[in-house]
Amino acid sequence: MASRAQSLPKGLRIALTSFIVIWLIMAAFPFIWTLWGSFKVELDFFSIADWTNAITGARTEETHGSPFTGAGYHGAWVEEGFLRNVINTFIVCFFVVLTSLTIGTLGGYALSRSGYRYTFWLLIAALIFRAMPPITLVAGYMLPFFQWNVWGILPTTIIVLVAINQPFTLWMLHSFFQNIPKELDESAKVDGCTQFQAFRHVIIPVMWPGVITTGLFSFLLAYNDFAVTAMLLAEENRTMVPQVAAFLGSTYTEGNVMFAVASVVSATVPLFILVMVFQRQIVSGLTAGAVKG
Repeated sequence: MASRAQSLPKGLRIALTSFIVIWLIMAAFPFIWTLWGSFKVELDFFSIADWTNAITGARTEETHGSPFTGAGYHGAWVEEGFLRNVINTFIVCFFVVLTSLTIGTLGGYALSRSGYRYTFWLLIAALIFRAMPPITLVAGYMLPFFQWNVWGILPTTIIVLVAINQPFTLWMLHSFFQNIPKELDESAKVDGCTQFQAFRHVIIPVMWPGVITTGLFSFLLAYNDFAVTAMLLAEENRTMVPQVAAFLGSTYTEGNVMFAVASVVSATVPLFILVMVFQRQIVSGLTAGAVKG
């Protein structure tokens, strides 16, 4: 790969390098700018008179004696109790991923090994269900949740998110299982394993990168969800994304918009860490379909 890059004309290499650098800067700029602004006061970061105040922090220094301040984080985490929203988010994500992967691995394996014709139509029905906007599905849950007095709590939201995300995990895991030769199952049975033992001891270890990849995508779908969590969770049970929107909805109080900026940074950092930790599993999982046993 290195020798191929060196064989390119010098002008083309410079153009490609410049393009990559510019693209990386443009892609990273929104987060870097938000991270920088989260340590300013509102009059600096959203300054109309002079945009350079967002860089120099003139008003921040006047107010706090330093061009940087953690007032936004203090307001979000201490005054508004953002930690509660973080805990709610990870509770929802944990149970959504656990339930989705449990059903998805069993269902995807069963469908990939099934010889019945209805398997195709089940997958098509799941795909159609996943393609529907989540907001149209949530409306159907509202009335029974109110009637049964279960609106506003985490378990009902977890159930709805699993119902919405399950077709995605089923399709993704089904495609991974299809790329695992059926001879592995047959060999395990010859050695005395039952169907479930073959699935547990032989197929899952081979499938592990795909399971991690699917789990990560399921986690991101639940983590970043706004429509379902905003409509189905009461104020005291909000996850992070609806709480950020709530901060933005209270901008008439000076400083509250900086709570939103600080909470956006707080909600984004775990995603960077998660992707960095599991980057090898993600790549191996996404490329697993190219490998035949």
